Amino acid sequence: MKQLDYDEIDSPIGKVLIAVDEGKLCALDFAGFEERMQALLEKRYGAGIFRHGMVKKQNPCGFSEMLLAYFSGELRVLDQIPVSTGGTTFQQACWQALRHIPAGTTATYGEQAARLANPKAVRAVGRTNGLNPVALVLPCHRVVGANGTLTGYAGGLWRKEWLLKHEGALTAPIPTPIPAPISAPVPRAIHQTSLPL
Repeated sequence: MKQLDYDEIDSPIGKVLIAVDEGKLCALDFAGFEERMQALLEKRYGAGIFRHGMVKKQNPCGFSEMLLAYFSGELRVLDQIPVSTGGTTFQQACWQALRHIPAGTTATYGEQAARLANPKAVRAVGRTNGLNPVALVLPCHRVVGANGTLTGYAGGLWRKEWLLKHEGALTAPIPTPIPAPISAPVPRAIHQTSLPL
């Protein structure tokens, strides 16, 4: 059975879990999302890889130290980590396009679709970002809604917000989506009380 090097890194946004395949980062997720990481790894490497093919190794290929450097403020250090994502040709193109969004900036899903020369693929780009097996290093947290709202992040929107603030991309208040009006009947008062004049 294939073996992957595995490590856990304490960070300001919780424990970060990484898996490395032959010198390339093939998975990065967060504690609490092990099932997601397991599903993505097993889809790529086969059943049992998560339980029987992960070998605990401290700082594989120096990637754990590089992640710690990122959390200490060296934002560009993640650009040096080679990745191996698997996936379809479209998924690989989407994930590699994420590396073109510099730290401290954001892009919309529409801009990412246009970068792929497929401006109508906005939803497909969004779905693909949700399957990104290598969070942070392939920075899907830098992709926001068309109006600048924080939308979708597999690790939780609070992490996305923290990461964007850490990178300096969020300095103004975050736009919040306006909820759709609720069309519920207005309750009638049971008793009307008249006040004396």
